[in-house]
Parts: sequence; C-alpha cells; structure tokens
Amino acid sequence: MTDTIEFSGVYPAITTPFHEDGSIDFDNLQTNVQRLESAGVDGIVPVGSTGESATLSHDEHVEVVEAVVEAVEDVPVIAGSGSNNTAEALSLSQRSVEAGADALLLISPYYNKPEQQGLIEHYETIADAVAAPQIVYNVPSRTGSNIEPETVAELASHPNIAGYKAASGDLGQISQVVELTRDEEFAVLSGDDGLTLPVLSVGGVGTISVSANVEPERTCALVQAALDGDYATAQALHHELGPLCRALFWETNPIPVKEAMAIRGYGPAHVRSPLTRLSDDLVEPLAAVLADLDDGDDAAEATEYDRLAEVEH
Repeated sequence: MTDTIEFSGVYPAITTPFHEDGSIDFDNLQTNVQRLESAGVDGIVPVGSTGESATLSHDEHVEVVEAVVEAVEDVPVIAGSGSNNTAEALSLSQRSVEAGADALLLISPYYNKPEQQGLIEHYETIADAVAAPQIVYNVPSRTGSNIEPETVAELASHPNIAGYKAASGDLGQISQVVELTRDEEFAVLSGDDGLTLPVLSVGGVGTISVSANVEPERTCALVQAALDGDYATAQALHHELGPLCRALFWETNPIPVKEAMAIRGYGPAHVRSPLTRLSDDLVEPLAAVLADLDDGDDAAEATEYDRLAEVEH
C-alpha cells in the first residue's frame, strides 16, 4: 500500500477479463494493469461497475484486488467495495484493505433508495470502521437515488472520506459539490468520460475513467493539460476522444469497452450473464471509431517527424 494518496489525475475503472467459461483471466488482468501503469495513469480502480463487481462473488472480488495489488508498482489501487447492504459494504471494504487496496470507492446503496440521512449513516459507518481513504460514488442512473450536494459536504468533513466520483451527469450539481467542499481536503473526480473536461473546469481534479482502458495516454494528456490551465490542448483532446466516449456507452458499460479492448488486442470481450456481447451491428462502427483514433496517432507522429526533419535541415 502507498503511504499517502493525493487524488488527482486519471484512474481507469478497469474491466475484469473472463475466460470463455466465465472464470477470471488473472493473467490478462495483470497484463492490462501493467499496460495502464506504463501509460502514465495515476491509479487503478478494480471491481467497480466496469469490473462487473455485481457478478463477482466476495471471494472473487478479493482475489481480483489481490491480483491488481500484485501487478502494480507505484500507483495506488482504489478498490470498489460498495453495496446496498451496509454490513456487506463494510465487510468488502475491510477485506479489500486487507488484500492491499490503498483506498476504496463506494457506490451509494442501490435499489433500496435510502433517504439522505440513511446515506450519511451508511458512509459514516464504513468510514468510522475502515482506516483508508474512501471515495463516495454518485451514479443515480444505476442506483435509483441521488446523493445531494449538502450530503456530500457533510460526509467530506469525515477524515476518511476523501473524495467524490461524480457520475450524475448534472454539471450544476457537481459544481455545487466543489463549492461546498472547497475548505476540505476533498477531491471531486469525474465519473463520466464525456464530462471530464467540464468537471475539471469547475474545480474537479481528475477522472475515474472507462475510456482510459482504451486510450490512457490521451486521457492522461487531456487531464494534465486542463490541470495545467492549457485549455486549448485539453479541448482538442476532449473532441478527439468524444466519439469514443459516446461509443463506450452505446450499450451498458462494460459491454462496449470490453469489445473495444478486444479490437485493440487487450484481451477477450467475454462478459458474465446477464450481460451479453456487443450487438453485431455495433462492432464495425466501434472499430471505425478506434481506427480514427489510430489514424490520428499516425498523423501526429508524421507531423512530429516533419518538424524534426525541418530542425535537422
């Protein structure tokens, strides 16, 4: 585990690769983690929504965390450990930290739709019991309820609650969270790839990203440019990545991102039931989006070659 974590930058929400029989492909998992770390990401987020945590057993959940911890060298591991059952989320959080996770990402309780006081008590119960930095994850489209900005502000005062993953799609609400937590050591991170740049523009400090599984270098360059105040570069990268960010949500995440990774040669696209492979009529359009990004890389390399040639002559 790392000694301290200052949440800032790019944290891929990684997939959990499966063999055709549905078992976890640990070799591919670790290879992908190392590929992402080499690309310059600031941390790794396993066993979240993108990691199909809903279809992992608790033992598999811990095994994935252990494998990721073993694979990384210098970046923190932020393990998804949320549940709609507070006792279960507490157990997963404790087991994830014991497995070596440096921090935790806790989705808000889903389906049972607690009131705001229930959300506060849920998160504080875990934060009181587990001595690790914790990120509150708001994604109403999956949970059926919203964590209000005032609730986030109250949670931010807890010493173990260190950040907020914003996936509501409501930039005004995200901006209000930033406003209400400015006096705390509290990181607001985008949880929606299409809104990463807007979230950074209102005071966010990074992203927990799906698209970074496929385009880690571009995603890192976008976030760093914005954090450096170079919004011209950040805007250009935002628009380059825009078609991919939209394509990765043509169907339920992580169906498209697993297909994209398979197209790029990063492993199989198998998902666990009840998820299904990407629809046949979407595979070719997704490949075209990836090809356009590859063509952009080729063009950038050619431009740099021409520039160097001019310097030499």
